[in-house]
Amino acid sequence: MPQRLTYPATKKNDHADNYFGTTIADPYRWLENDHAADTAAWVKAQNAITDAYLDQIPFRGRILSRLVELSDYPRESAARRAGRWLFFSRNSGLQNQAVLYVQDGAEGKAEVLIDPNQLSEDGTIAIQATAFSKNQRYFAYSVAASGSDWQEILVLDFQRRELLADRIEHVKFSGISWAGDDGFYYSGYEQPRDEKTKFSAVSTHQRVYYHRIGTAQTEDLLIYEDRDHPLRYVDASLTEDERFLVLHIAEGTDGTEIRVRDLQDPHSSGFRTVVAGFDTNAAIIGNVGDKLILQTNAAAPRFRVVLMDPRKPDTADWSTLIPEATETLTDVATGGGKLFVSYLKDASTLVQQHRLDGTLEHQISLPGPGTAAGFGCRAHEDYFFYTFTSFTYPATVFRYDIATGLSALYKSPELRFDPEAFETKQVFYPSKDGTLVPMFITGKKGIELDGNNPTMLYAYGGFNINLTPAFSSSNIVWLEQGGIYCVANLRGGGEYGEDWHQAGMLDRKQNVFDDFIAAAEYLIAEKYTRPEKLAIRGGSNGGLLVGACMTQRPELFAAAIPQVGVLDMLRYHKFTVGWGWVVEYGSSDTEAQFRYLLSYSPLHNLRSGTCYPATLITTADHDDRVVPAHSFKFAAALQEAQGCAAPALIRIDIRAGHGAGKPTAKLIDEMADIWSFVWANTGGIVVQPLQEPPGNTKSLH
Repeated sequence: MPQRLTYPATKKNDHADNYFGTTIADPYRWLENDHAADTAAWVKAQNAITDAYLDQIPFRGRILSRLVELSDYPRESAARRAGRWLFFSRNSGLQNQAVLYVQDGAEGKAEVLIDPNQLSEDGTIAIQATAFSKNQRYFAYSVAASGSDWQEILVLDFQRRELLADRIEHVKFSGISWAGDDGFYYSGYEQPRDEKTKFSAVSTHQRVYYHRIGTAQTEDLLIYEDRDHPLRYVDASLTEDERFLVLHIAEGTDGTEIRVRDLQDPHSSGFRTVVAGFDTNAAIIGNVGDKLILQTNAAAPRFRVVLMDPRKPDTADWSTLIPEATETLTDVATGGGKLFVSYLKDASTLVQQHRLDGTLEHQISLPGPGTAAGFGCRAHEDYFFYTFTSFTYPATVFRYDIATGLSALYKSPELRFDPEAFETKQVFYPSKDGTLVPMFITGKKGIELDGNNPTMLYAYGGFNINLTPAFSSSNIVWLEQGGIYCVANLRGGGEYGEDWHQAGMLDRKQNVFDDFIAAAEYLIAEKYTRPEKLAIRGGSNGGLLVGACMTQRPELFAAAIPQVGVLDMLRYHKFTVGWGWVVEYGSSDTEAQFRYLLSYSPLHNLRSGTCYPATLITTADHDDRVVPAHSFKFAAALQEAQGCAAPALIRIDIRAGHGAGKPTAKLIDEMADIWSFVWANTGGIVVQPLQEPPGNTKSLH
């Protein structure tokens, strides 16, 4: 029997809120103040006990060493074309951030354009959006520090390789759309009123600006704002021919309104609404002359592609180019006078090439079930690069020739592991209400189904986001030791279109938790594992998933890893951009929604004396997407409620955020801690060599 841990004392106050006659205590409200001295002291004390626990795991050092070895391999993104230049990112292996390179043509020598590792000593400054001006005179890019959503846009004179004085601050959730070589459109906010609360205060009034090169940000032209609706996102982009300026507007993470301005129409004085309201999801893909190509789920839950005249935007006047199919249409791009249409078939990618009139030319051949991305290019280009990956297939770059429809291997990574030792299969299991849910299961070939395999179950289940096969070097460590890795495609995602999404949102959110619990029960029934060896993990909305399931069925899991999770469902909308998730979750400000949010909110469903799974909560001090207060309060409440000796720990990363741009070193340390914790609490021990024999380098090609 493990010894019960002694946790740092966490003070409680008598704060409570009244929701429609129901009093809800919130004794750890003070932990929401992330810049207060007492919160900092609490963070330090919690990290100390977590570090002490992880340090005593005898095989953590070996796991860390193998993670370093598996991560130390050169890898590149698919190159994008900009005039005669190829532009791509490359990580030589253990660099904290990938370096941006340019190359003069396919046969040119790659040269460093921007090395973000030189921007900070600890690798915590990351590059986000990037864009060349039309004739490659300038290169604009945004940088974010310590994982924050806040960004700055910088501009490089590409011909001289000199950084200009132009600097755009207070940017968040923005692209960079150039108008010729003169300037670009972006989305920004006013300067935060209080720098101390910029990582937790609600972000409001996003606006679209135009910045002219060589001028100060204070002179930027305000293109669009909506003072009546401060809680809306707005993103601006130009069509490739720069004829239409397009605004995609959202009240949250679901639903789109689209407005356009025809810049060639001398009589156009403003934006015209072409997709009204927020009842559907839509995106402008491009244009054919004065007509717009639109991807939409209006009257098509699995999406279709239509051609519209912006002067006659009624749906009755739309012309269908590509009708709704059995598979879910996930992406459409133009290039070389074609349309490239990506579908999901049971959570794996299918890609088709169509003419601009919608006529199907052929399906693009891929290496197998997996995830392919990067299709499309400019209208005059005749080839492009894309990537393909799967659970045991590292991201590999292919060159695609539009005229022949043939793909050729371009860049293949080499790692020190044997992909032939593993296999992935897909199963379909029944959820509580009988709905069949797909799940990928990866493990060693010939693994014995005797119920004794340590198993990690991962899922997300929300926001119309698809979980598709992808390679992770850190998962190989788990697989090499005989662990099984499972990914369930729960309702709430978009794998089967908008109906699948809506079946897991708002008052139907419990379906998502039921799907996840049913996945665990399937793995147990089929003898892959048993509760004492089953771990669950998820991040962000997936952190909510883990928190809800471990509180609803604590006996079903040995270990739980809720990462940067939304764990306080009554107050999530009161921080940064949490208001944007109300369309997905609902709000405690509405009585009916308060009732169902309270029914599953992880923070509010912990019960004193219950034996909860061994839990390692992870968050970061600069997470301004899901503020760390969620994890702080949940950790404090879990430590108080825990009814057995299973550890209830929180790992708080410093100078890190929600996940995007996290340095390689921090990623490796975090995964070493997670896998060590999981192994220590699923009865697993490291039995296989964590060092491959010299010369046993395996290539996929």
